[in-house]
Amino acid sequence: MIPTAPSHDPIFNVPRCVVAVLAVLVLVQIGRELLPEEEDLWFVLATAFIPARYGPMGFELPGGETALFTSPVTHMLVHGDWMHLSLNSAWLLAFGGAVAERTGTLRFLLFFLVCGLAGAFAFYLANMDLMQPMIGASGAISGLMGGTLRFLFPALDSGGFRRLREAPRSIRLMSLQEALTDRRILVTSAILVVLNALTIIGFGAAQNSAGIAWEAHLGGYALGLFTYGLFDNVSAAKEELQAIDD
Repeated sequence: MIPTAPSHDPIFNVPRCVVAVLAVLVLVQIGRELLPEEEDLWFVLATAFIPARYGPMGFELPGGETALFTSPVTHMLVHGDWMHLSLNSAWLLAFGGAVAERTGTLRFLLFFLVCGLAGAFAFYLANMDLMQPMIGASGAISGLMGGTLRFLFPALDSGGFRRLREAPRSIRLMSLQEALTDRRILVTSAILVVLNALTIIGFGAAQNSAGIAWEAHLGGYALGLFTYGLFDNVSAAKEELQAIDD
């Protein structure tokens, strides 16, 4: 029997680690608002992931040698404007909560980080000499989406979204082989690829005029889908499932 929550429970039960990530993103954006325009531009370029930073001219870019190592992480914390941040925050809330509840804080943060790094790496592979900066947590959030799919559809098959919100650890995790042959995941993945492909039609660059780095989206998503099983807190999930069965 699936446990049910009292009717007065909130619609969204957001784990503290997700709230903490959101708070950091908002604080960074607020801090940027307080900077003079030139200093803000320097800050963005110093924290952004710029593929050309790893070429001969890399040391001349804002951030210098240090940014070679920090920008693959810091680019996730900076967003173009409040609309960009709002959209990413909405997706983070949509896919981050169940993953965080299922994996725990440390695993969630590590998974988020690794997916973001995968997004940056995918962007680099496709644009090694590009001087255009990439910012935003889209790659990491796309990874959360990929990971969520591994237990989203089993949840829908055995309790629906309510179970996903109330007892995410009790949901069966799809094996990678099962996920890669599940029709629903394949269709979702195909739609994601098509939507991202549409962003580059007519632009001929990795990041179009709307600022969408599609490589980061697909790189993070693929990493999340393929590796989530390594981060999943399987022991906790089994314990909760056993408790429900008892």
